[in-house]
Amino acid sequence: MSMTKRRRAVTAAGVALLLLLAGPAGRAAGPTPIGYCVVLDRLEMADALGFDYLEVPAQAVAALSAEDFNRLLARVKALRVPVRAANSFVPASVRLTGPEADPVRQREYVVSCLDRLASLGVRTLVFGSGGARRVPGGFPRDRAAAQLVAFGRLAASEAATRGITIVLEPLRRQESNIVNSVGEALPIVRAVDHPAFRVLVDFYHLSEEQEDPAIIREAGDLLRHVHVANPSGRAFPKRADEADYAPFITALKAIGYRGGVSVEARTEDLAGDAPQAIALLRALLGEGATAKAGEPR
Repeated sequence: MSMTKRRRAVTAAGVALLLLLAGPAGRAAGPTPIGYCVVLDRLEMADALGFDYLEVPAQAVAALSAEDFNRLLARVKALRVPVRAANSFVPASVRLTGPEADPVRQREYVVSCLDRLASLGVRTLVFGSGGARRVPGGFPRDRAAAQLVAFGRLAASEAATRGITIVLEPLRRQESNIVNSVGEALPIVRAVDHPAFRVLVDFYHLSEEQEDPAIIREAGDLLRHVHVANPSGRAFPKRADEADYAPFITALKAIGYRGGVSVEARTEDLAGDAPQAIALLRALLGEGATAKAGEPR
């Protein structure tokens, strides 16, 4: 065998081994990373509670002055766990649907916001933004959906150059009048047709909209992020019998999901509720209450 053929054989074998170790959908094997959707003034408190990563509000980051953002950047660098995700992407003032939607204004916001998020280490950006995407009365819904697809392509193109994946979040009807289910999100994701634009499943919204968790199986590899809360009061999940978590978790396991699972919930006792939520999610996922996960910094 020639030297060139040997090198090709070794390279092919190495790629095959990496794919085998990565597991389903090419994702890294190991415990599921569990994170927390945190406001900026509680970063240091959340850092000490055992989460694998933190998820910050993108709009709040984007709205900071240059001086305040530099302070935030220093704080993030001092944390023990990484800031790997962000949510609340687009403010209502940046219209995404309707006659006032302005692609130039959208691009300006997307570029400035993504630049800051990338500096913080964000790799997943949740696109809920109910106010920004709300369809004005009388505006054709098919045109609104086309506008969301166009924005998705714009945002995904910019996100990809920064190592960020955007995930479209279905929201309950009280928060948005378009894309209220995973079933409605998937056609938009497929129309955007970009590897940096995928879908999120939120257990709270799924429950509120009474969508069958089996939709997760249809989403398959398009599913890249998960939010979870106890639907009763949108509270921290703490007990297996407080909600019907089983079909949701079973569907995640069926597709070999290994992305992040962020707790997005209300609490009056973060220090007390966080360990219970982490332990419950580990138990539901079959990973044990003491399993740890997360990317190296």
